[in-house]
Amino acid sequence: MIFDGFLILSAYLLGSLSTAVITSKLLGLPDPRTQGSGNPGATNVLRIGGRKAAFITLSGDMLKGLIAVLAGRLLGAGDIAIAAMGAAVFLGHLYPLFFGFKGGKGVATGLGVLLGTSWAVGFATLATWLAVAALTRYSSLSALCAALLVPAWTAWFTDSPSLLVMAVALSLLLIWRHRGNIGSLVNGTENRIGKNKSKK
Repeated sequence: MIFDGFLILSAYLLGSLSTAVITSKLLGLPDPRTQGSGNPGATNVLRIGGRKAAFITLSGDMLKGLIAVLAGRLLGAGDIAIAAMGAAVFLGHLYPLFFGFKGGKGVATGLGVLLGTSWAVGFATLATWLAVAALTRYSSLSALCAALLVPAWTAWFTDSPSLLVMAVALSLLLIWRHRGNIGSLVNGTENRIGKNKSKK
């Protein structure tokens, strides 16, 4: 029980490492929390720093989620602990201890968590995101559609109640974090992928 608690805390601390802020600082870019949409995530970094910075940010955010879950599995954690670790690293990304609790929206980190818990769920979620992005060119809409289907993919590809609860929690949190984007989508002011930043 104590060991599981240590793993969950470690997952949260790992999630609290803001890849967007660290990458931007190392590359001499503006702090993404003060530029563009103000979101420290790969999409905003793409707008203010280009593809290289965005790729590093995306990879780092995804690896946080993947490493946290895989480390738990390698150390023999059960499904309940794995689900808690997945939720913890995701919360760490959303509300990072080391960066004033102002984090990203969780898309890449959530995908890493899903890939770590079930490759099938992860790839199904990624395929959903890519399909919507190809059709609409809206990153936020792609994330929202993918989030809505995460519980269904988890129920379909796994038989773990703990992982399903985690999937529902991640989905609801991700939708909540995109509430501003939902308003922009409704108003027709949301940025498309590849467009320059605008106020949100």
